[in-house]
Amino acid sequence: MDDPVIGIDLGTTNSAVGIVEAGFPILLANEEGERLVPSVVWFGPEGAVKVGRAALREPEANRTVRSAKRLMGQRFAERDQGVLRTLAAQDGGIALALPDRVVTPPEVGAEILKELKRIAEYRLEGPVRRAVITVPAYFNNAQRAATKLAGEIAGLEVLRLVAEPTAAALSYGMDKLDERSRVVVFDLGGGTFDVSLLELREGVFEVLATGGDTMLGGDDFDAALVAEVCARLEKNSCETGESERFRREAERVKCELSESEQSTFRVPFYDGTSSLEEGFSRAELEVLLEPQLTGMKRICGAVLVDAKVEPRDIEAVVLVGGSTRMPVVKGFAREVFGREPDCSQHPDEAIALGASIQAGILAGTWRKVLLLDVTPLSLGIETLGGLMNVLIPRNTTIPCKAGELFTNARDGQDRMRVRVLQGERELARDNWELGQFDLPFQPRVRGKARVGVQFSLDENGILEVLVRDVEGERDLVVEIESAAVDVSDAAVEQMVSESVDHAFEDMNARIFTEARLKAGELLPAVQEALREFGEDMEEGERDEIEAARGAVVEALEGNSASALKGAVEQLDEATEALAARVVEQALSGQLEDDKLNN
Repeated sequence: MDDPVIGIDLGTTNSAVGIVEAGFPILLANEEGERLVPSVVWFGPEGAVKVGRAALREPEANRTVRSAKRLMGQRFAERDQGVLRTLAAQDGGIALALPDRVVTPPEVGAEILKELKRIAEYRLEGPVRRAVITVPAYFNNAQRAATKLAGEIAGLEVLRLVAEPTAAALSYGMDKLDERSRVVVFDLGGGTFDVSLLELREGVFEVLATGGDTMLGGDDFDAALVAEVCARLEKNSCETGESERFRREAERVKCELSESEQSTFRVPFYDGTSSLEEGFSRAELEVLLEPQLTGMKRICGAVLVDAKVEPRDIEAVVLVGGSTRMPVVKGFAREVFGREPDCSQHPDEAIALGASIQAGILAGTWRKVLLLDVTPLSLGIETLGGLMNVLIPRNTTIPCKAGELFTNARDGQDRMRVRVLQGERELARDNWELGQFDLPFQPRVRGKARVGVQFSLDENGILEVLVRDVEGERDLVVEIESAAVDVSDAAVEQMVSESVDHAFEDMNARIFTEARLKAGELLPAVQEALREFGEDMEEGERDEIEAARGAVVEALEGNSASALKGAVEQLDEATEALAARVVEQALSGQLEDDKLNN
């Protein structure tokens, strides 16, 4: 690709990079197939730097920088003190004191941008020099300048800084609405809150009003939960070492409460001797978040007043940002704007896709494309247990690409069979096989081989399957020219009808299979743990585990999906304390080995 322009969402929690290819915006994934890069940088000794998930794996909290976007362009006098010590930079801004160096927020942002640039060059197989980067609409000049400086340090020519709500509107397809339309973009991410009211008039986006808070987001929700836990422990605050573990657990509990009504805040041996377990309900979390929600309500009201627009005059309320997954946030948006929010956009990817479209506009590669065709039936592969794993869902517009990373299911496995399927049923046997082939690789222990599978469906209905051994860098490419798109209407209708008729039994079969696979992993692990630690356990605890284990074995002999799933979940819950002991012993053993080696 000649002199490409990439679109970047430099987020507080996650960042992403994309480009317009063949007239479509796509996000670019790293070698592991991940499109989102955690906005975390670890600055190690002797100049070592790690970004993203690699940085998250490093234990030293005093070398790890998170949420640098919050500090972009901020003055030292306005600083928000976190885990790291802040210093006054020469220009009056903020610098972060690490054990052996001092870094500024633009330098931290630059490391994230370098990683995104590297991913783009890896995927595009060529140099990348130009970029569009998104910023919150309410960022001031200093914050915008700091963001642009980060791009320049990373070796990018920043062609334009695009307001995040404009990017979200592009991703949403606001240009497909009526000639004159008003849309609210409600963006709540990990560190910032941004709400904007846009109007499309004669093909031009106009921001009528915007508001936000650079210090309000999912990080603050986590902090509120941690503060409550510390209060229950009767501690004024958590020690630095505890703080990172508590923050990660708070994030997990918050996410779990978005899906269920109850969760447990659990930190084994948080102070070296004591373990923590505190139950939280979704309602309790929502009470803790009332101060943040009150601030958000004030901001949304001000935006409506500034735009001189009533809620009834708004065509859509588009939710973006990872924190909008929370039911309380969705309900809040519904209450404030008087209409059901539109959650059709991927909360973590919408901004980056919009940035990619803006980049395509500047590069001249974005154009209106006629919808040539759609996939009539889902395409996927068979996975462990004989299940259908869908990569390209039914009715996806083509051309399109999709991929996923898989691993080996048993020790010593030296090849993976890829069975390409088409259909709408949950079990592989009930779908149509388009082809199958094997990818050999070096034998590895269970779960250590990594194989990427990518489907690429072109406008002619030719399906190209790329299978890659990530470690051995061995590729296998197979073209399947029949049946991917050219399927008779009668056959499609029959397949869809059968999927509806058998939906209940198919889903039961999937649930039973998944629970059986989980049981196959859990039972041997429990047996081994009991052999090692059983004599030290209290009789009641061991009896509870044995009873739960027996229930799983009994459920495996039946055919009730709900019974087996419930039994597995009960065994998982009963062995939580036992699992903590196993982990603690493994960590202690590792520490002893390290001491001996040193």
